[in-house]
Amino acid sequence: MDALREVAFPLILLAFMLVGLLGVIIPILPGLVMIWAAALVYGLVMGFEGGGIALFALITVLMLIGSVVDNVLMGGSARRSGASWVAVGVALLGALVGSLLWPPLGGLVLALVGIFAVEYLRLRDWRKALDSTRGLAVGCGWAVVVRALIALLMIGLWLVWWLVL
Repeated sequence: MDALREVAFPLILLAFMLVGLLGVIIPILPGLVMIWAAALVYGLVMGFEGGGIALFALITVLMLIGSVVDNVLMGGSARRSGASWVAVGVALLGALVGSLLWPPLGGLVLALVGIFAVEYLRLRDWRKALDSTRGLAVGCGWAVVVRALIALLMIGLWLVWWLVL
């Protein structure tokens, strides 16, 4: 039973975390939350003694940062491309609604459509509206990269917790 608890259980959690990593790269699942939840389950079952609580706190902070960074990067990139705050807000709202109604890509599609529509109505120039839309898409791409790096760091911290502490 000890081998099951010491080896098999963490390997199952690691597999769950790797699925979470895939969810960060391909927005099907809430990847960072999955990785965080696996670390939480590990702590609840194996204990938070030693440096475990500090590592779990750091994993939690990374998950929270990763959950916000995509909005900041997408909105910032759109603003640098000339989008108005209203257009960025509509894109964020579209991303939320689309994610709930048509996962996994509905959020991205509605965000892009939303920012294009608002910018076109505001500027009456489809090229400038397309520039803002492109800016949002570039920010989305960078958000995936940053969230994947954060996910890898979270998994790395958990591996230290499991294998070293």
